[in-house]
Amino acid sequence: MKPLAVFFSLALVAGCRAPMPEPTPETLRDRIEAVAAQYPEATVGVAVRDAHTGVRVDLRADRPFHAASTMKVPVMIEAFRQVDAGRLAWNDSIAVVNRFTSIVDGSAFSIGDDSDDALYTHLGGQMPLHDLTRRAITTSSNLATNLLMEVLSADSVQATTQALGGDGVLVLRGVEDLLAFEAGLSNRATAAGLAALLTALRDGRAVSPEASRQMVEILLQQEFGEMIPARLPEGVRVAHKTGWITRIHHDAAIVYPPDAPPYVLVVLTEGLEDHAEASQLGAEIAATVHATIRG
Repeated sequence: MKPLAVFFSLALVAGCRAPMPEPTPETLRDRIEAVAAQYPEATVGVAVRDAHTGVRVDLRADRPFHAASTMKVPVMIEAFRQVDAGRLAWNDSIAVVNRFTSIVDGSAFSIGDDSDDALYTHLGGQMPLHDLTRRAITTSSNLATNLLMEVLSADSVQATTQALGGDGVLVLRGVEDLLAFEAGLSNRATAAGLAALLTALRDGRAVSPEASRQMVEILLQQEFGEMIPARLPEGVRVAHKTGWITRIHHDAAIVYPPDAPPYVLVVLTEGLEDHAEASQLGAEIAATVHATIRG
């Protein structure tokens, strides 16, 4: 019998319950590194923030990645902030158009690739601000996001991001501005920066406690669950935002176990061509984190 098994057997015989050792950041980091090492083509950034155990892990957490659709989290936060400030109202009607302006030269472009086809049936009509905000997160609608950015402004989104401690998260523009992409003017994110925004949401500090609660409810309705939620135990709820483009696949989450306090987990990946493989990498990291700090 192995020494560890002998220890637990003796504890049971003595009528004692052996306490589980508290997880350490070093242990968790080593386990995450072991998972990432199985995907040598991938560059992985991870941030874990667990107020319950005090575990905080940063693995390349300050390394900037293309933000993809994770930038829609700060867009949502800014929408709630402007409503809270009275600048906007949730029932404000926004014209649904598919014509936007490049930040490079002011030329027009349109959204050509989206995950929410239903919104395009409203072109030429109006949509309430609250519907566009929800769609930007739950279905990751690019059209909804760009319509929001026209109303909110990138500068306002960025200012609120910085005020919440989201260093490393840079929101320059909406999505699918190909001229900007080719010029290197892309939205950026770090695992640590996104973790700061999600921690503010978890702790009720993003705009207000009630606004934070409502934003978490929207994130819980996320329709794409192939990364962080995929291999977590039944009953675990995940409030999260995914993001992907070619060779980029991210997920940023607040994880809510049914019988324990929530924690924040951000997984950013770059380099894997296969979307399913990148999803599997993120799912394995999430399962490893959960088993270590909540197992």
